[in-house]
Amino acid sequence: MNPMVWMLLITTISTSTIITMFSYHWLLAWLGLELNTLGILPMIMKPNHPRATEATTKYFMIQALSAATILFASTMNSWFTGHWDISNMNSPVPMALITAALILKLGVAPAHLWYIEVIQGAQMTTALVLTTWQKIAPLTLMYMLQSHLPTNMMLLLGLTSTTMGAWIGLNQTQIRKIMASSSIAHMGWMLVAISLQKSLATMTFITYFLLTAALFTTLITTTTKTLKDLSTAWSTTPPLLTQMLLALMSLGGLPPLTGFMPKLLIIKELTMTGLTPFGTVLALSSLLSLFFYLRLAHLAALSMPPSTTNTEQKWRFKLNHQMITTPILMFSTMMLPLTPLIYLTT
Repeated sequence: MNPMVWMLLITTISTSTIITMFSYHWLLAWLGLELNTLGILPMIMKPNHPRATEATTKYFMIQALSAATILFASTMNSWFTGHWDISNMNSPVPMALITAALILKLGVAPAHLWYIEVIQGAQMTTALVLTTWQKIAPLTLMYMLQSHLPTNMMLLLGLTSTTMGAWIGLNQTQIRKIMASSSIAHMGWMLVAISLQKSLATMTFITYFLLTAALFTTLITTTTKTLKDLSTAWSTTPPLLTQMLLALMSLGGLPPLTGFMPKLLIIKELTMTGLTPFGTVLALSSLLSLFFYLRLAHLAALSMPPSTTNTEQKWRFKLNHQMITTPILMFSTMMLPLTPLIYLTT
């Protein structure tokens, strides 16, 4: 792709997200969401492959449907109340429609089936953008609507998404589908955090962003797309694969790594609000996710190919290590001691 076109797409995606984040008017927020969708579509269809074309079509249809629902619901709310302010959603029907549209846009279960196929049809770099940056705009709208969101429905959707995301990832062999399942499960934790406390939701998303970006940069560096590729990647760069093991364990929420921080605080808040059984079920549902994280970690750093083959392996070639890989891996695994500082400043 032409560098000028690439720069234009990156600028469009970043600017549209910022427009949505700083908007108080529903039309301006809808405009940011539409620009965001139009900016990411050429990046998904760039490989010029039938699977990429299918992923682009699915992504466009889902995002167009959710954006149209948001526009319809905001117009209905303006008709009922006489204003377009985002933080003033007093009508239950428009609020329910906007909640459903945002859940569809985020790929939260039970509206998650499109998300896995879109991530699988995109390139690794595009999948990184879809699982991290593209979540910011709809989560910001949920953040601003936090006081109007139906708490019981948000908790139920969070538990459903956590369970379904973990369940789907159990039998996958494609890395991008596993990461999509991980994203669905973590969006469930995000919904629970948003329904409890805004600062906790911010910290949870920052942690998810760092961990997912760390894993994707490692996968991009080692050109890993399937579990079979991962099992032969140890010869490529052992230190990077060792750090990837720690990042996977952190994403699974094992102490004393960074991913343990938001899950502990979410369960603590649930316990303090009298929802101990719900917190217990939520913690147990994350054990399913931990299984495929452990499988990835075992294949990445604890297994070796049984014998050499006569075909050319990618470890015979020099890899292109990005400068951002080292600091993002360090931040993603060693931020647990900074929990009080992050929790009080977010």
